This record gives sequence, structure tokens and C-alpha cells, in this order.
Amino acid sequence: MGQLIDVGLPLALAFIMFSLGLGLTIDDFVRVARQPRDFLVGIFSQMFLLPIVGFALASTWPLAPELALGVMLIAAVPGGVTSNALTAFAGGDVALSISLTAVTSVVSVVTVPLIVALSHHQLTGGDSLGDFSVTSTALKVFAIVTLPVILGLLTHHLAQPAARRLMPPARKLSMLLFVLVLVGAVLGQWSDVVPYFAQAGRVTLVLNVVMMSLAWAIARCLASGPKQRIAVTIECGLQNGTMAIAVGVLLFDGGLTVVPAATYSLTMFATALLYLGALRWKAKVA
Repeated sequence: MGQLIDVGLPLALAFIMFSLGLGLTIDDFVRVARQPRDFLVGIFSQMFLLPIVGFALASTWPLAPELALGVMLIAAVPGGVTSNALTAFAGGDVALSISLTAVTSVVSVVTVPLIVALSHHQLTGGDSLGDFSVTSTALKVFAIVTLPVILGLLTHHLAQPAARRLMPPARKLSMLLFVLVLVGAVLGQWSDVVPYFAQAGRVTLVLNVVMMSLAWAIARCLASGPKQRIAVTIECGLQNGTMAIAVGVLLFDGGLTVVPAATYSLTMFATALLYLGALRWKAKVA
């Protein structure tokens, strides 16, 4: 089981990120320059505010150091691949959502190692320059996250008909792999999940609700409209749980560090669906 997770998990994540890249175009990145205001609101909320909120909770909540580090893993990773679909269901700005997911996934090769290294040092007392190699982590993140996204993007650019045919089955397989990764992480750490599930579940629920609320409030003040507010809120609520679990396994041999990612992955869909329901109800009574 351990060997299956060690080998299968990075491959599953790489395929999920490749399927994300298949749906991207160069214009998704160019759009950032065309709509800098909404993009900057999303980037600030996702890449700066979320880790700050996560660290505030991880450092003050009564958690085992490994669980606290796991909270930072979920706060450090980019938005999840399902955020684009849920943004579409909610009537949000899908183009903005795709741009945010694409850019944060690419730059995660830098941001994830730095955030995790600093968190590892502060929360576990480890030497972020000795016990934890930023360069090695960056290379691993590049290999299983950024490189597959780039390959998917190039496939779309160079062979659009083939990419369009591949996209629907690739997205379905990605969702299946996500579920399998989540189930595998829970079963693989079952002895740890049972006693710590409630503890990790509470803190990740608070992280998710607080972050979505803050993102909504900031986007309401600074974004250009309600569609952009929806996109930013969902993007900041749906994290790449598969990546958080993969990084936890690759760097820390799993254990308690993957429990928060597992609980967050369950929580985020429930809160996102509640948010979608509230939007639908508001649209009906308006």
C-alpha cells in the first residue's frame, strides 16, 4: 500500500495537472495583463492572505506539530481544478477562475516550497535550511505540478483537435483519481485519521469558511463585479487537496501531515455547495 501511494500519488497528481493544462490556452495567461485588477485581487487573496490565515490558525490552535504543518500544506497549494467548473455553475467569471488556477499552479514551484519551509521551521522547530531542502522541494513540485501543466498547455497549443477530444475523458479521469487519492490517503493513515479527524476537521473548516468570507469581502470592495467576486471566492475556497496530500507524502512520509488535506478536501465541497445554494436562492428572490 505504501509503495502504491509513493509511486501512484505523484503520477495521479501529474495527470490531474496535465488535464488542467489541456484546457488552457496562451490567452489565459495573456488575460492577466488585460484584467489586472480582478487578477490581483484573486492572487492577493489566494497566495498571500490564505497562508497568513492558515499560519494564524496553525500556530494558535491546539494541534500536534504535524497537523499544524498539514494545515499549512493546504494553505500553500494553489486552487483546485474543480474550482473552474463550480465557478461556471455559480455564474461566475470562468475566464478569471481559469487564469487564477493556471498562474497559481505554475508559480507554486516557488511559493509552495518557501511557505512549507518557513512553516516547517516555525511549527515543528526544524531547521528550514537543514532538515528541509527548498531546492529539492521546488524540483519535486516542478516535476509533478508545473511541468505537466506546461505539457498540457503545449499539447493544446500544438494539437488543438486532439486536445479537445482528450479533455472530456481526461477531466472525468482526473475527478476519479482525486477521489481515489483522497480515499487512499484516509485509508493509508486510518490509525491517525480516527483520533485526529475531529481536531483536523474543525481547524480546516474554520480555515475554509474564514478564507471564503474574507475573499468575498475583499472582492466585493475591489473586484469589478459580482461575477468576479464569485470566481475569487470559489478559487480561494477550493484548494488542490491532491497536491497537498502528495507534498505531505513526498516530503514527510504522510502520517498526520496529510490528515488536514483530507478533511479540507471533504469540507470544501460542502461549503462550496452551500455558497452555490445561497447564490441560487438570492437569484430567485431578486
